[in-house]
Amino acid sequence: MSESVKTPGTPAKPATASEWLAAAIDIGATAIRMDLAEISSDGSIRTIESLRQGVPLGKDTFTQGTISQATIRECVKVLKGFRQVLQEYGITDPDRIRAVATSSVREAENRDTFLDRLYVATGINVRAIDEAEESRLTFMAVQNLVRTEPELKSGGALVVDVGGGSTELLLLENGHVTFSNSYRLGSLRMRQTLETHRAPTERVRTILGQHIQRMVEQIVRNVPAAGISTIVAMSGDARFAAAQLCPEGQEGPAARIDYKALGAFVEKLLPMTVEKLVSKYHITYQEAETAVPALLVDVQLARAFKVDRLMVPRASLRDGVLQEMALRGYWTPEFAGQVVYSAQALADKYNADRKHNRHVADVCLKLYDALKPEHQLSDRHRVLLEIAALLHEIGGFISSRSHHKHSMYLILHSDLFGLTREDMAIIALTARYHRRAAPKPTHEEYMALSRDDRIAVSKMSALLRVADALDRNHVQQATDLSFQKEADRFVIIVGNVEDLTIERLALKEKGGLFEEMYGMSVVLQEARIPAGGDPA
Repeated sequence: MSESVKTPGTPAKPATASEWLAAAIDIGATAIRMDLAEISSDGSIRTIESLRQGVPLGKDTFTQGTISQATIRECVKVLKGFRQVLQEYGITDPDRIRAVATSSVREAENRDTFLDRLYVATGINVRAIDEAEESRLTFMAVQNLVRTEPELKSGGALVVDVGGGSTELLLLENGHVTFSNSYRLGSLRMRQTLETHRAPTERVRTILGQHIQRMVEQIVRNVPAAGISTIVAMSGDARFAAAQLCPEGQEGPAARIDYKALGAFVEKLLPMTVEKLVSKYHITYQEAETAVPALLVDVQLARAFKVDRLMVPRASLRDGVLQEMALRGYWTPEFAGQVVYSAQALADKYNADRKHNRHVADVCLKLYDALKPEHQLSDRHRVLLEIAALLHEIGGFISSRSHHKHSMYLILHSDLFGLTREDMAIIALTARYHRRAAPKPTHEEYMALSRDDRIAVSKMSALLRVADALDRNHVQQATDLSFQKEADRFVIIVGNVEDLTIERLALKEKGGLFEEMYGMSVVLQEARIPAGGDPA
């Protein structure tokens, strides 16, 4: 049914009470892959079996725009086989099976029909993930490498995952994600484009090189080249090249490939037909179709950023899925820290007042924690509020007039590492409502949200307005805060400040939404100084 590879030295065995079995399924442009793993109570992961079966999803989507009935039947057959393997391992709980699909399914016009058919036929719930989630899973896959490799913990590194339909990029600076983006530059997409236009064989190399070069030039414009010393190549095609060029390095967490050696290897592959590649290197037909375009992308990126060596991890997108399953979710403090770091980098790009924004964010978090029983929002919303506070004034880069609306526009048209379009919409609207008009039914972007998200935006905007009012002068004097909840008042007690006149005026202007959402008026009060001289 499928190609099965067991990890050497790790035969399958029943999980103990402190261990549990899980499965990660990745439906890509050229194949459906499944990793079965044993997850320990401490979160460590041991892969016990990997399965792979080629499918022509990318060929369908990238040429016709839809997935054919024949391909749907083929995918159903593969997943039925995988389901049988899962049952043999006793993995039947849906919470222990995570299945994701990438660009070849995400972009298909009949995506929902395809996903519904898979679920009805196999009981496996496959989600078509967006580019932000793909970037997040890519980072999760290399997280352990970032912790252990000195060259990733300090300095700049570009993580590149060339898939069949898209290329995911993450820029790491001192171990933090400062930039992420997805580009419609995929190995199979390029191959299908050439075949559709019936490019002559002798011109394929030139056309392919020019197409990749144009995209690499766009990437270089987006990504600051200074300081990048390492490229981390995540694709299966890069692992194929590493196995050929440095077989002795396959046992560790990552192999290293010399840039010039990789370039010479690609030159060797370029004249070969797909059939010749399959015969010579004993790879599948699908792998042979994508190898040359994907490796050309890696070579041209290394040349553009003047990187001598490429690091090729053993990890894949499925490792990221398993990491999230081991952590029981992804909104961990470490992930939140990465997202906040990325948001600060975006704020700096637009020359926002870093001290003011950080102070407002800190006050927002204090208010959020103090009012948790009232707003009943999640830890995810806490992070989204912090980011909205960091970005609420970036619209001033365009104009100080109506800067709240400009902030919304810039956020909606930006990408932040790991955040979905829904997350970005919540952040953008929370920032938009930090001043002037409160949310209204006539506001198109606000009404496009779900009811729950609209309520969350209103609650978060109310907190952001209060926090911003407390720093009206941008001098961060209201730092020592405590809170008291009374029947119809929320009292903010400010220490070490003698005069709160400006803050009270600002709060009078901006406190209406808070009273509307929380049923309490906001009152500012200076900390009382007792006779002994210390605040009460």
